[in-house]
Amino acid sequence: MTSNAPRRRGILPPLADLLFPPEADGAGSPHGVLPPLLIALTFVSGVVDAVSYLGLGHVFVANMTGNVVFLGFALAGDRSLSAPDSLLAVGAFLAGAAAAGRLRRTTGAARMFAPLVAVQTVLVGGALALTALGAGPPGVIALLALGMGLQNAVVHRLAVPDLTTTVVTRALTGLAADPWGPAPLRRLVTVVALLLGALTGGVLTLRHGAVWALALAVGLLGCVALSPRWDGTGRRP
Repeated sequence: MTSNAPRRRGILPPLADLLFPPEADGAGSPHGVLPPLLIALTFVSGVVDAVSYLGLGHVFVANMTGNVVFLGFALAGDRSLSAPDSLLAVGAFLAGAAAAGRLRRTTGAARMFAPLVAVQTVLVGGALALTALGAGPPGVIALLALGMGLQNAVVHRLAVPDLTTTVVTRALTGLAADPWGPAPLRRLVTVVALLLGALTGGVLTLRHGAVWALALAVGLLGCVALSPRWDGTGRRP
C-alpha cells in the first residue's frame, strides 16, 4: 500500500525530529525545522562571545548576565574590566531587543525569524568590516550586541522549549535535576553547541584573529537566514 504521507526532505527535518520526536499520531514537531536552526544560532552566540571577550576587552555581546556581573566588578575597582564597554553592550543589546519587539507586535515571530536573522547577518558583517579596518572596540561591540538583541527577542517570542540560544544555566539545571528524555537531550545539545561555538571562536580569535571568527559567524547566520523554514512537506511551522 502506498503511503499518502508527504515526504520530509533534507537534513533539517530529521534533526528537528531528534530534538522534538513526532507524536504517536505521526504529526511532526509543531516547531517545524526551527530547532536545528536555533542550535546553529547557539553556536554563533559562542563564537561572537569568544570574539568580544578575548578580542574586545573582556566584555560579552550575547551573555548579558556576564556583562551585568562584569559591570559590578568594574565598579568595584577591577581595572581589567571596562564599565563603559559593559554598559555599551547592554544598551545595544536592549536596543536590538526593543526594535525586534516593536516589529513582532504587528508581525508574527515565525514570519520575522528569517528577516531578523538576515539583519543580524548584516550587523555582524559590519562588525567584521570594522575589525578588518582596524577600528576600535566600541563600534564592534555595539554592532554585535545589537544583533544579539534582535536574535534573543525573536527567539524569546518563538518560545521553543529549551532552546534560548544564549543561556545555559537553566539547561544545566534541567540536565542535573530531570530524568533523561527528549528535553534533557535538547538541553545537552544546547550546552554542547555553545561550548563548541566558544571553542571554535576562541581558537580562531587567538590563533588567526577576530576577522576569521566573525567571518564564520556571518557565514552561519547567512545560512540560517536563507534556510527554508518549512518542515519538508511544504507546510510552514
